[in-house]
Amino acid sequence: MGLKEFWLSEEKKNFQGWDFSYINDRTAEEPLPWDYDRIVRQYLKPEHILLDMGTGGGEYILSLGHPCKNTYVTEAYPPNVELCMKKLKPLGIEVRQVFDDAHLPFDDSMFDMIINRHESFDVNEVYRVLKPNGLFITQQVGGQNNKELSRFLIEDFEEITNSNYDLKNNLRLIKNVGFTVLKSEEYFPYLRFYDIGALVYLAKIIEWEFPNFSVERCYEKLCQLQSIVENQGFVESTEHRFIIVAHKPQK
Repeated sequence: MGLKEFWLSEEKKNFQGWDFSYINDRTAEEPLPWDYDRIVRQYLKPEHILLDMGTGGGEYILSLGHPCKNTYVTEAYPPNVELCMKKLKPLGIEVRQVFDDAHLPFDDSMFDMIINRHESFDVNEVYRVLKPNGLFITQQVGGQNNKELSRFLIEDFEEITNSNYDLKNNLRLIKNVGFTVLKSEEYFPYLRFYDIGALVYLAKIIEWEFPNFSVERCYEKLCQLQSIVENQGFVESTEHRFIIVAHKPQK
């Protein structure tokens, strides 16, 4: 199989949930200076009513082992909603589809903890559905994520994501609504691709960062990146991450 045929086959691979393990051994991501999982477990108690926003296929929420009767998840992407209905609902985890961040399908002051890894949110709605003394823990993908690689790969690249989506602006919004910030940090880790097929697979999935990407359309640029891999062993991109732990004070 030639390179182009291989890349075309990667472009057509199925993707389910939010699981990138297929390319784990073909990429390397610089560790973040914080550990989202450790932070969540540090605060989470079995009696907490927990919401996982944008649960994907439920991979992370299941890894927590939190009591199912105290666990709720939201998801917007229809195939993932269907997957969660099959996988999580029979366990007793409540699955709710969301259509608008500004309208979460929950009562006021319902949750002790809300966790959110790489999912959009409306800070007013998060504040509304969180109990007084509750915690909101979110790790976000910032607006500079993969920007340099996107601009190289996509002709006439037009930004879809907000480049000003960063820690500073989110902290302002979170504090303005009434939260107290317990922790905040921002980092720009590297992401290395050891073969261009792995990049093709990723670019096709995260289409908001690589708009109008296809192997055919970007073939010449992919060949240039292939030369870099052959010379130095990898192509490197820069990611953008930030984390916030926020507390809703007692009235």
